Amino acid sequence: MENSTSTSNSISAPTEIELKLALAPAQLNTLLSHTALAETPQRQHLSNTYFDTPAGDMANARIAVRLRQVDDRVLQTVKTAGHGGGGLSTRQEWEWKVPNPQLDQHGLAALPPFKGSLGTAISALRPALRTDFTRRSWQIDWQGSHIELVLDEGEIVSGGAQAAICEVELELKAGEPEALWGLALTLAESVPLRPSDTSKAARGNALGVQQWALPEADTPAEWLHRATVALDAYHDSGLAEHLTIAQQALATLATHPQLDESSHRHAQVLTKSLTDNGYPTSAYGTAALTLAHRFAYQTTLR
Repeated sequence: MENSTSTSNSISAPTEIELKLALAPAQLNTLLSHTALAETPQRQHLSNTYFDTPAGDMANARIAVRLRQVDDRVLQTVKTAGHGGGGLSTRQEWEWKVPNPQLDQHGLAALPPFKGSLGTAISALRPALRTDFTRRSWQIDWQGSHIELVLDEGEIVSGGAQAAICEVELELKAGEPEALWGLALTLAESVPLRPSDTSKAARGNALGVQQWALPEADTPAEWLHRATVALDAYHDSGLAEHLTIAQQALATLATHPQLDESSHRHAQVLTKSLTDNGYPTSAYGTAALTLAHRFAYQTTLR
């Protein structure tokens, strides 16, 4: 989510902590009728252009450079790669207002990601993909924390290919990250959704070249991440092989020797709870979020 603000002269970036959830378009009304979304949301239409070099330097560095048109304002944003899995990510983000829809190259040069060799790529940045979507947002106080929930509906266009956007993002505005998991699990009890580990920019980059790279896996957390990214790839590519890879990853997770008995039961649920077209049931979403939460907790203890 892209609502934190900063100037281009900041020494350090705000840290964005968010949980991304994929939602089947057919389940929109189920989500909108949830009691947690009882208030009238703010609504905006967001038009976004992402920039990269012809050689794909930004995609290779997993950095997003974006201009966003919001009403009569233009915002320039830089995001670093997210760290995490199971839908949860922590990343750095810089965002500032610019006078027109032209890249502020001086502002980019002042940011830490461009202080090294990547700085030489700034002058070669060109429009690479675009996203257009309607955003509805709710401000939610949950478990002593403040969370912004947004629902994005629209499309990604890249290299002549298109993919639908239908996703929920929970961003921690104040409080503890545990609240994100609590709200997500509450939603998942009645709304079929699942974690998503692929940003809009990464989805657009893959669409543009028609190549979907999937992460290797060894640990339980890595197998869940591989399955999640494969599902993201399946819904954007339509290639059955990605759904098969996701199912195989879930099957491997369900028999992983490092799982305790409770986690094993949740992993078994995952192998049985996707629909034939790769969409989650409520049982899938609840089990996936429960496991992702446990894996994230175990990682912080190391």
